[in-house]
Amino acid sequence: MRAFIARWRRQLIIGAAVMGSVAFDALGVAFVVLANTPPTAEPSYAEASSVGSSLVATVEASVPSTLSPHGAHLDAYEGLASWVDIYEARAWRSPSAAVADMAAHGVRTLFIETGNASEKAALVRPSKLSEFVRAAHAHNMFVVGWYLPNLRAHPKDFNRSMAAITFTTSDGQRFDSFALDIESDAVHSASKRSRAVIALSEKIRRVVGPTYPLGAIIPSPVALSSPNGPWGHFPYSGLARTYDVFLPMGYYTFHVHGASRVYRETRANVRILRSHPGCADVAVHIIGGIAQDTSSAEVRQFVRASNESGCIGASLYSWSGTRPSLWTQLASVASTAAP
Repeated sequence: MRAFIARWRRQLIIGAAVMGSVAFDALGVAFVVLANTPPTAEPSYAEASSVGSSLVATVEASVPSTLSPHGAHLDAYEGLASWVDIYEARAWRSPSAAVADMAAHGVRTLFIETGNASEKAALVRPSKLSEFVRAAHAHNMFVVGWYLPNLRAHPKDFNRSMAAITFTTSDGQRFDSFALDIESDAVHSASKRSRAVIALSEKIRRVVGPTYPLGAIIPSPVALSSPNGPWGHFPYSGLARTYDVFLPMGYYTFHVHGASRVYRETRANVRILRSHPGCADVAVHIIGGIAQDTSSAEVRQFVRASNESGCIGASLYSWSGTRPSLWTQLASVASTAAP
């Protein structure tokens, strides 16, 4: 019941933000879709002031929840989650069946990819996206839309992020949060890449306002800290000023094998992340190994490390590769949310 009420509250908050786009009053607007955008073109979003806090204050106070320093509710990132990307054919063939399976295994949140910078359309299979959203909400689950930018085409990355944030089903349902997948190396210079992702993130935050929950999906901190890491000086602190929760792609299956090593690496990912200025108390939902490449014993230690590290949630990547024996271990993922 708490998850249902919390999701209902989040939908009202997000709805207030979107509805704010038509109100040019003292509260400002959340999003402005340019009126001269051709019907067949991707929508272009202009920046505007964020929605005034008085629109959501009463609703936000209705149910206790974990809050970020920005004042955003983190319900959608708590506990056990599962992932579906745009290439997961089995899930897209029958969204309702996929979601029903997740719900049967205790999943609280579905992370669904809305697209990437290489796709022709801003939203991949929008009718199927609607099915995922409706099915998840029908099972009292949260839904987080996520997008993979290449950080080279800033207007496209911003517009496609906003297309996900403002996505609405025909019956008025929306994603409960949005997460940016920060991993592309299309921009070869790490410093330019960092400047691009900070600029994109700050622009999104300015538009959605302080209380809309935003997640940062980031590479493995262990990998980032290695001498030949994929990003040089990763902008942890800059991202912490914008995002409410970090989702490290621990992906231990790329780095180590064996339960004890999985435990140590998972703990190290959280420790390294929180060692950076501004990140000591950051909320973390950690993503473990690639599901089809891990063992039950490894997942048991991944869950143990996640719980002991104070993560608010955890998950494997992705749904289609998660076997029954792995779901059994994932059932022990801790959540700060009350049942």
